[in-house]
Amino acid sequence: MKGTLLLMILVLSLGVLGQAKDDLPLPDPGNVTLSLEEYNKLVELAGRPIKKPDVPPLPYAVKRAELKLHVANESVLGTVQFEGEIFKKGETKVPLIADMTILDARQEGKVLPLELEGGKHVAVLPGPSEFSVALDAGLPLSIEAGRASFSLPVPSAGSVRLTLVIPGDHTNVRISPGLITARNSDNGHTTIEATLVPGRAASIWWATREIATPAVQREVRFLSDVRTLVSVDESGLKVAALTDVTVLQGEPSEFTIAIPAGYDVTEASGASLESSELQSGVLTLKLSAAAQHNYQFLISMEGPRNVLKTDAPILSFKDNQRETGEVLVEGVGTMELTATESGGLKRIDLKEINPYLRSLARFSPQAAFRYHRQPTETPHLALEWVRFPDSPVLAAVAERAVVTTLVTSDGKSLTEVKLTLKNQAQPYLKVDLPQGASILTAEVAGEEVKPAKNKDDGTSRVPLLRPGFRPTGPYEVSFVFMHSGAPFAKKGGSDLTLPPMDLPISFMQWEVFLPEQYKVKDFGGDAVATNLLPPVFQAALGGEDDGVSMADVEGRFMSGLVDIDSLVPGQLGGYIVDQQGTAMANTSVHVVDPKTGVTFDAVTDEGGRWLVSDVPSGNVTVSAESSGFNKEVHQFMYDARRPTRFNLSLRVGSTTETVEVNEKDVKRASDRIEHEANRRKRQRICPREMQPRSTCSICSSALPACCRFV
Repeated sequence: MKGTLLLMILVLSLGVLGQAKDDLPLPDPGNVTLSLEEYNKLVELAGRPIKKPDVPPLPYAVKRAELKLHVANESVLGTVQFEGEIFKKGETKVPLIADMTILDARQEGKVLPLELEGGKHVAVLPGPSEFSVALDAGLPLSIEAGRASFSLPVPSAGSVRLTLVIPGDHTNVRISPGLITARNSDNGHTTIEATLVPGRAASIWWATREIATPAVQREVRFLSDVRTLVSVDESGLKVAALTDVTVLQGEPSEFTIAIPAGYDVTEASGASLESSELQSGVLTLKLSAAAQHNYQFLISMEGPRNVLKTDAPILSFKDNQRETGEVLVEGVGTMELTATESGGLKRIDLKEINPYLRSLARFSPQAAFRYHRQPTETPHLALEWVRFPDSPVLAAVAERAVVTTLVTSDGKSLTEVKLTLKNQAQPYLKVDLPQGASILTAEVAGEEVKPAKNKDDGTSRVPLLRPGFRPTGPYEVSFVFMHSGAPFAKKGGSDLTLPPMDLPISFMQWEVFLPEQYKVKDFGGDAVATNLLPPVFQAALGGEDDGVSMADVEGRFMSGLVDIDSLVPGQLGGYIVDQQGTAMANTSVHVVDPKTGVTFDAVTDEGGRWLVSDVPSGNVTVSAESSGFNKEVHQFMYDARRPTRFNLSLRVGSTTETVEVNEKDVKRASDRIEHEANRRKRQRICPREMQPRSTCSICSSALPACCRFV
C-alpha cells in the first residue's frame, strides 16, 4: 500500500508540472516597435561594407631552423631541421638551404623530393598547414697546420640554432658571425650551442693540437647523376651523356666508366678534365684539379649503323655510392619509334625532363625516363624504329581549273586557264608551252601581272603572287596563251593538248569552241565527256541545281574522273571487283591512318575505280564494303612518295562478316585484279556490260573509240 501510494503521488506531481509548463506566457505575434535612434543604428550597421579577410603578405614562413652537426674525419655531417607554415592554399615552393650537400630529405618520416633552383634546395609543400622538414647534409672540412675550419651556410628563418660536436677536450671554437650560448666537454669531445644570424654564412674554426701531416690516401666516396640524350638518325644511334659527380670523401684523381660494346667515344670534355683514355671498353677520365668536390663531364658516343633496333647505352661510374639519371630519346626524320623500358627505368612526362638535358636535343623528343640505379637491377632501354622516306610538301595546290579554248579554221587556238589556288609559298607557276605558243596576259586575284620566260629550260613562268598581296584563302590566277596549229582538213582529226604545269590540280573542266562548219564525230585522249558524268556532276557544272556545288560532289565521284594509272605523291587508289572479276560500282572504301585516326573515304565509279589523296606514309588500313558482300580489311605499309594501285576483291556474303587479309595476300590479290583489268582492256570489253561488244552501251560509239573506255 505504501508503494502504491508513493506511485500515485509521483504521477500527480508530474501532471501538475506538465500543466505548469504549458501555462507559460508566450509573446503575441505582430510588429516590434523601435525608437528612431535604434532604427537608425540598425540601418547604419546594415550599410557598412563587409570586411574582406586579410591576405597574408607572404606565401610561407620558416619559423625555426635547428642544425645538429658533428665533425667526422674530413667532413662535417649532421641534420638540419626546419619548422614553418604555409599560408596560401595549394602547392608552394619553399627555399630551404644552399651550398650544402644534401644526402636525404624527409617530411613526417616520408621521403621528400627537392629541386635545385638558383643554387638553393627547394621543397614543394602543400598548404595551408604547418610543416616540419629534416635534411641529412654534409660539408667539407678544411684542415691546415694547427687549425681546422669550415664555412656554414645559414638558412633564412626566424631563428637559427646550432649544436656542434668537435673532437678534443675543451677545444676553443670561434664563430663569426654568431653567439655561443653554451659549451660542454665530455668523453674527449667538445659540444657547443650557438645562435646564428639568419641568412648569413658563418665561419667556424678551432685550433688543433697536432701539426698537419701529409694525409693518407682515403677511400673516395661520391654520388653521380647521368643525363643521357639518345638520338636516332639516318646514320645510326648517337648518344650524349651529361654527367654530374659530387665527391663526399677523399680526393679522386680519375673516374672510370664502362662503355658498351659496339659504341665509339667521339668526345669527352669537362672544365676539370685533363685527359681521357679508352682501353678495353673502359673510359678513364683523368682530373686536373683533385681538390674539387663537384665535377661535370660531357661524353659523346656513336653506336651501330644501319640497324632498326638496339639497346640504348646507359653509362655508369664505377664504385659510386649512389647513381641517378634521366634518359631522353629523340628521332630525326620521319619514323615510328618504340621504346621499351625495364630494370628500374620509369617513364616520365617530357615536361619533367631536366632543362639542361632538354637543351641538348635538336629535334622533337619521343620519350623520357628516370631511374635510380639499385644493386640488384640495371636500367635497360630497348629501341626499335621504322624509318619512312620524307615526303615532299606541296607549297601550292589548285582546287579547280576552268579552261576555255577557241579554235579557228586555220588551226590557231586561243586558250584561257583559270586556276582556283591555295598557295602557301610558291612564287610562280611553271608552264611548259608547246612549240610556237606564247602567253599573252596573266592576272593574279583580278590584277594584271607580267609573265616571264626561263632561258635555261624554255618554260614560261606565271606569277602566283604580286607585291602587297598576301592571300589567306583560295584565290584565282588566270593566263591566256595563243598557239599556231595546223589548219583543219575537210575530213580527219586534230589534237589539242594543254601544257604541263608544275602544280597539282584536283579537278579540271575544259570547254572547246570550234568553227560552225566543223562537227565533232568522236574524240579520245585522257579527258571524259561531260555527258558521261553522273547527273549530279552535270548539274553542278552547268549551274542547274542551286543546292549542289562542286565541293559537295567532288569527294564522292572524284575517283571516277582521275586516271589511277598516273597517281601523284600522296594518292592511293585502285580497282574493286567481285570474285568473277566484274567491276563493282558504288562500293564504299575507307582508308584509315591508325597513328592519327584520320579516315579518307571514297566511292567506286562504274568502272570499279576509287581514289583518295593526301595520305601520309606509314601503316594504313584499307577496308571495302558493299551490300551483299563480305567486308574486306587490309593492312599494309604505304609509301606516299611512290604511290601504287591497291586492288581489292570482294566475296559474296553477309555485310556483317569481315575478312582480314595479310600483306602477302594483299599483293597477290592486287596482282590478279591488275592482270584481269589489263586482259579486259586488250579484249576491248565495255566496262558497263563487261561483255564483248562491238559498240559501247554508254555512248553508242564503236568500241575502239568508246570515250568512257578510253
